[in-house]
Amino acid sequence: MTEPETATANVGSVFDPGAAAGRATDAILRDTLHGTHRGVVVDSPPGAGKSTLVVRAALELASAGRPLMIIAQTNAQVDDLVLRLAEKDAELPVGRLHSSDTDPYDKALDDLPNVRKSTKAADLTGLDVVISTAAKWAHVKGVEPWGHAIVDEAYQMRSDALLAVAGLFERALFVGDPGQLDPFAIVGSEQWAGLSYDPSASAVTTLLAHNPQLPQHRLPVSWRLPASAAPLVSDAFYPYTPFRSGTDHGDRGLTFAVPSDGSGPDRVIDEAAESGWGLLELPARHTPRTDPEAVRAVAQVVRRLLDRGGAATSERSDEPVPLTADRIAVGTAHRDQAAAVRSALAALGVTDVVVDTANRLQGREYDVTVVLHPLSGRPDATAFHLETGRLCVLASRHRHACVVVCREGVSALLDDHPSTEPVQLGVTVKFPDGWEANHAVLSHLAEHRVPFRP
Repeated sequence: MTEPETATANVGSVFDPGAAAGRATDAILRDTLHGTHRGVVVDSPPGAGKSTLVVRAALELASAGRPLMIIAQTNAQVDDLVLRLAEKDAELPVGRLHSSDTDPYDKALDDLPNVRKSTKAADLTGLDVVISTAAKWAHVKGVEPWGHAIVDEAYQMRSDALLAVAGLFERALFVGDPGQLDPFAIVGSEQWAGLSYDPSASAVTTLLAHNPQLPQHRLPVSWRLPASAAPLVSDAFYPYTPFRSGTDHGDRGLTFAVPSDGSGPDRVIDEAAESGWGLLELPARHTPRTDPEAVRAVAQVVRRLLDRGGAATSERSDEPVPLTADRIAVGTAHRDQAAAVRSALAALGVTDVVVDTANRLQGREYDVTVVLHPLSGRPDATAFHLETGRLCVLASRHRHACVVVCREGVSALLDDHPSTEPVQLGVTVKFPDGWEANHAVLSHLAEHRVPFRP
């Protein structure tokens, strides 16, 4: 693996996050524009600037006279990239290839004169950049292949989706986060496990299995995660590709105009504001998935975050920025849990806070997150709830603080339920596994524990 910068500075030297990120980006662009390999892979931790890298690579290729296609995984990702490209270069001719659905793209694109939209790839040929989802690109036939492609969120793309579009380009840059959730499949994939053509494996996993010689890079700095969070997330979820925070302790702060009332929710908020983490721990109990007490506790924490007039200070602004509802998010493992939290928040008069599952929170960023732990109140530890990427996403969306709501006893639950998943020959063991990652996170959260008896 190409390692432009180690995550840990040499003894006696001062780590410069901007310089480290710059060296990594330069090496990536050098391989992309001037290398001889058909693919370049970039691993990125949460908040390391994947989209910024994709936009810069696209602009560099276009300015070098090399038209390219960009493959994203969702329409929201596609529209975001189009808007980012227009922001950087309002004159760049960009094509937005979209479906025939009723509302196929963000209407903000209609205000961009440099963006041409069409349901047919033939209408967009000749433009510097053409962007669409992997699903839409899979239906494109009868066009001249592009010399270059960029695959955004490549670890969220299944290998069968990559095979469906591979004939559309000659060389590609693959950018993604290896710690996030694996590609979603609606059918069981056991029958393909261990086979070289497993369609449910991620595009990057399959690509590297068949092409181990491809250049591999990583972005060494997270600009999202604060100094209080990056070491835990790096150690627990990225042991082989460690990273650092782009900020130091003291660069960010979270203060409240209204003092604590002494309740559990207020005490855990103060703990999280001071240390970056807070664990609001309810009594041990086996509960339904939509545990009413835990759901109410999550809602109470959010309500108090808003009532206490929070303000965030960071490197982004010289003045404190109010902690408003749009800068807070709630993360859950299941959709019915998210629905229950929305209902509880609505009962408290809160309607503008994002509440969603880990799958839907991928790639998003907030000042403060409140997480309902996937294993809270459960009688067992299933593969779904132990999936490393799920906990990684939930623990890595915040810029300032993360509050975890959980029932006591999860550590004992993990110890009582060792893995019973069958070992598949030929399948690379994902490391770290869910048990190890959960134990690492819980051990750290225990230092910031606030007992709560509703």
